[in-house]
Amino acid sequence: MMTGLCVKQRESAVSLADVERFRTLPVANISDVMSRMSAGGARLRPLHREGVLIGPALTVRTRPGDNLMVHKALDMAVPGDVIVVDAGGDLTNALIGELMIAYARYKGVAGIVINGAVRDYAAISEGNFPIFAAGVTHRGPYKDGPGEVNVPISLDGMVIHPGDLMVGDLDGLVAVPQDEVDAIYRAASAKHQAEEAQLAAIARGENQRAWVDKALRAINCPGVEGA
Repeated sequence: MMTGLCVKQRESAVSLADVERFRTLPVANISDVMSRMSAGGARLRPLHREGVLIGPALTVRTRPGDNLMVHKALDMAVPGDVIVVDAGGDLTNALIGELMIAYARYKGVAGIVINGAVRDYAAISEGNFPIFAAGVTHRGPYKDGPGEVNVPISLDGMVIHPGDLMVGDLDGLVAVPQDEVDAIYRAASAKHQAEEAQLAAIARGENQRAWVDKALRAINCPGVEGA
């Protein structure tokens, strides 16, 4: 097998049940219980009109400006997959546009993440098909390779293995490792419920704020009683 040029089959992926139970959890809550150490980078923004991106990752690594392996990934995708492309963050050439997105929708793909650029922004921004990307340009791609499908990739330091759970909302993207979905779901769900309870307390005028001065006293902040 040549390094940088291969197509692999995905050996495993998170289940549909896992996808559905994470669907209503905010990315921020998932990120918090993962020690705030996992993020796809602030440049990767949702370009579609509305809707959550969620599903198992079908990963692609390609050289900047080339989408040959992205096409291969689209051919391999099964309904519910999220195609996640590490294109090095280069914005010189768009790797997908309206035609490829139409094919992705036909295949039942749940969304596409491009660490690079896209084009046909008007069609993307008016639709509900989840697209995250780092930028937009009218310049089209090359189709020469090399590249890899279903290999571990990294987006701004966030490592994604084929089959990991991808979740994206207006705050950004997070990848949940397959073997940690149960523990992360329990922690993120508890975090979400706690925040919902806190919002209700704020609405009732019962928000507890003593922790602020306690934290300031702990660092001996002048002007705080007891510091």
